[in-house]
Amino acid sequence: MPSPTRTPPAPAATPEHPPSGVAFDGVRLVHGGSVVALDELTFAVSPGEVVAVVGPSGCGKSTLLDLACGLRRPDAGTVTIGGTAVLMPQGDTLLPWASALDNAALALRIAGTPKADARRLALAELEALGLSDFAAARPAALSGGMRQRIAVARTLLSGAPTVCLDEPFGALDAITRADAQRWLTETLARRPRTVLLVTHDTEEAALLADRVVVLSPRPGRVTADIPVSIPGPRSATDPAVVAIRAQALQALNESRT
Repeated sequence: MPSPTRTPPAPAATPEHPPSGVAFDGVRLVHGGSVVALDELTFAVSPGEVVAVVGPSGCGKSTLLDLACGLRRPDAGTVTIGGTAVLMPQGDTLLPWASALDNAALALRIAGTPKADARRLALAELEALGLSDFAAARPAALSGGMRQRIAVARTLLSGAPTVCLDEPFGALDAITRADAQRWLTETLARRPRTVLLVTHDTEEAALLADRVVVLSPRPGRVTADIPVSIPGPRSATDPAVVAIRAQALQALNESRT
């Protein structure tokens, strides 16, 4: 069934839609006192917007997410975070002693949701991901791709207004990745969220994002900010998606020269 078109970004915060969004203004961050990871980094993610960040390895993409979630502070410039931001790192970080269902429900339980309600909500997401048959399994019994999907579900179930995803589908095969991307699109259509997505895959960026931000090699700076005005559902073979992907690849190649 085609994925629904995402709800447009929320114009303002309300009790039902808490403040969100992230803004980087002239950000500089240095590792170990000598390695400049990011420099003069400036761009913003509006409330309800999905922004994908692509760039070569080592350009500071993961560091950028740490800053957006308040896990690190810049050495110069400012990072403004609206509301709470939660990070899903590249590793799945599932609890090895807990079932797939309880891992998915973990953020809800931490937030105070009763156990039965948390499990019910988490099971609905596992069903959407095709993992309900594995709800009772421990992480050691699951494939890497299964664990990764559970970790994404757990992150989105946290309810945080801003979600930072670091290569969330990088461990998945092509078919499973396409299914997970479709699930994420449908989830954001039901429950809009501000999303900052780091990915190495320009096709994934064109399929999921409202904008694609391209970073230069280290130190990471914005070299292109590409709007993606393509209604959903999007297909990888859609000429408009192919064009956005080509534009992002061109920007990546030009940033290396």
